Amino acid sequence: MWVRSTMVYRASFAIMLLGSFAMTALDFVGIMIMFSHVDALGGFSLHEVALLYGTSATSLGLADLVLGSFDRVGTRVRDGTMDTMLVRPVPALAQVAADRFALRRLGRVAQSGLVLCWALSGVELVGSPLTPLLLAVTVLSGAAVFGAVFVVGGAFQFWAQDAAEVQNSFTYGGATMLEFPPTVFAKDLVRGVTFVIPLAFVNWLPVLRMLGRDDPLRLPGWVDFAGPAVAVACCALAGLAWRAGLRAYRSTGS
Repeated sequence: MWVRSTMVYRASFAIMLLGSFAMTALDFVGIMIMFSHVDALGGFSLHEVALLYGTSATSLGLADLVLGSFDRVGTRVRDGTMDTMLVRPVPALAQVAADRFALRRLGRVAQSGLVLCWALSGVELVGSPLTPLLLAVTVLSGAAVFGAVFVVGGAFQFWAQDAAEVQNSFTYGGATMLEFPPTVFAKDLVRGVTFVIPLAFVNWLPVLRMLGRDDPLRLPGWVDFAGPAVAVACCALAGLAWRAGLRAYRSTGS
């Protein structure tokens, strides 16, 4: 329904799509300006940082396209419109994901995908012939991890209705952090996003392997391939958190 209503005004959709593309492109423009003053950042070249940027931003873009509406859960809890979702014969999680579905978010996916393709043209990936498959799995697993964070953030809003910005700090803020090499951050932070909130599995660990670099924590090599398993675990925990949030919800009675 939302896609059909969007395509009724095609010129408006095209403008919004280009606007989304341009706004996200400014992030990478900032990185390019930074590299106009330095040759390397944390030991990484521009194309290598672009690979980190492309994988992180593409994963976030896919998750945002499908589950970006979860930052409005708190609003629905406050105004009572969550009640209408609970009486329909469709899972509430699916309804929240489809709520105000914004096709214009494809602009973020397209922009980051172009940067990813450009980065691949300037780096030499190491490993087996299955390395391109690892890259594809990395992007999809990263999208699943970000999607799980979106859902957990939405579930948290059943208790703290004004927590949308807290959720954004882990999704958009986390993606921004992953756009830069882990070598520029303190090891305690790297440990935190590896063992506490496993954002490092979105792109840091697999991309470092593809570039032939050691991770700062010196983890065993098999950890670099654990992204899909971590994504499944994150999705399972997100599902439990969402169910707990729904059970804690008290109807407005309206």
